[in-house]
Amino acid sequence: MTSAVGEKSAKPKYLQIADDLEQDIRTGVLAPAADVPSETTLMDRYKVSSGTVRKAIAELRALGLVETHHGKGSTVKSRPPVTRKSSDRFRRSHRKAGKAAYLAETEQAGVKADVRVLSVGPVAAPAEIAKRLAVKEGAKVLARRRLYFSDGTPTEEATSYLPWDVARDIPELFEHNPGGGGIYARLEEHGRELAEFTETVRARLATKQEVSALSLSPGSPVIHLTRNAVTTEGRVVEVCDTVMAADQFVLDYRIPATD
Repeated sequence: MTSAVGEKSAKPKYLQIADDLEQDIRTGVLAPAADVPSETTLMDRYKVSSGTVRKAIAELRALGLVETHHGKGSTVKSRPPVTRKSSDRFRRSHRKAGKAAYLAETEQAGVKADVRVLSVGPVAAPAEIAKRLAVKEGAKVLARRRLYFSDGTPTEEATSYLPWDVARDIPELFEHNPGGGGIYARLEEHGRELAEFTETVRARLATKQEVSALSLSPGSPVIHLTRNAVTTEGRVVEVCDTVMAADQFVLDYRIPATD
């Protein structure tokens, strides 16, 4: 099929191609998990260069519609993103029901969740983490590093850092499985009642390590989220440094308008 892009359009050719392919995806012409036509096929169909086709595919990746694997081409994504509701995911009722935040939100989204603990143990606190925990840079803290999966696909890598004087008295925090409700439930059981969570969110391109860990295409965007868990006494007892595949999540925040 020949489908040359319109010369009279003010929109760049790669965006015209992306629009055309997006329409095919939205209408089911390209079904979930289907292969996107090859670069050569698209060059012939639209009478454009390989560079233009690659930019069009990159646009579809940014929209979360396709995923590209080196040497295998691109396929239409088959999963909707998980909606992460900040006003709901850290409810105490979830912890009392034995559900950590990630498991609660993926369950609500109808997604099968899994977590792989990569490491647990003492580390020297990096500068930003030390500042948030109000400890000296390089001070000993407990680090819990995990990789999260949705329907078998890695979507998020997170490391929790806890002050050593807090963590040392809670043996469950040193276990790969800290028990129902996760580390926040264990903190509260040991008298560290949580009052609020604060989050800093950034968008950036994935590093090589993140591309590998999250099975991303080179140049894919990620959400870099850093969260403080604050007790009723005002102390930060955990900092969670999280990198998320940007196309796998929708961040939903509720912001009160009153004082």
